[in-house]
Amino acid sequence: MKKCLLILALSGILFAEEGVKLVVFDLKTGDIGTFEKKVLQGIAFEKSYYEGKLEKLDVAVVVHGDAYKFFVKDLKNSPYKDDKKLAAEHDQLAKRLATMADTYEVEFLMCEATMRALKIDKSNVYDYVKLTPNSTIGLIDKQNEHFAYIPIH
Repeated sequence: MKKCLLILALSGILFAEEGVKLVVFDLKTGDIGTFEKKVLQGIAFEKSYYEGKLEKLDVAVVVHGDAYKFFVKDLKNSPYKDDKKLAAEHDQLAKRLATMADTYEVEFLMCEATMRALKIDKSNVYDYVKLTPNSTIGLIDKQNEHFAYIPIH
């Protein structure tokens, strides 16, 4: 019995670094307003909140569904070439996303399966975006690393 308790205690120490919160956002929406509020503003607020408590928030975002369009470098060579609202905000969104990746250390994981189906080439996706075989695998992996799950649909 004592061995079991010791193993459980040690495994908890290995998986959870004290003062670090883990969250994975399941980003599926293509709505710019929701994306702005939940990702660009929301993550910055949440990171600041935990820093104010002397804790760290590690954030991963699994990108799929209609959210691909926010991570495409050149809209003209993508399925989103006719999205006028996106085109008008594309440069500003690109800068803010780069800040999320660089300054806030947000990890972006994109579903590779649907990228192929949509004919989005990896070279047309921002360099900081990592590929995952599909969104389900990305979410499973992060949740098995003890990331809390938050949907943005």
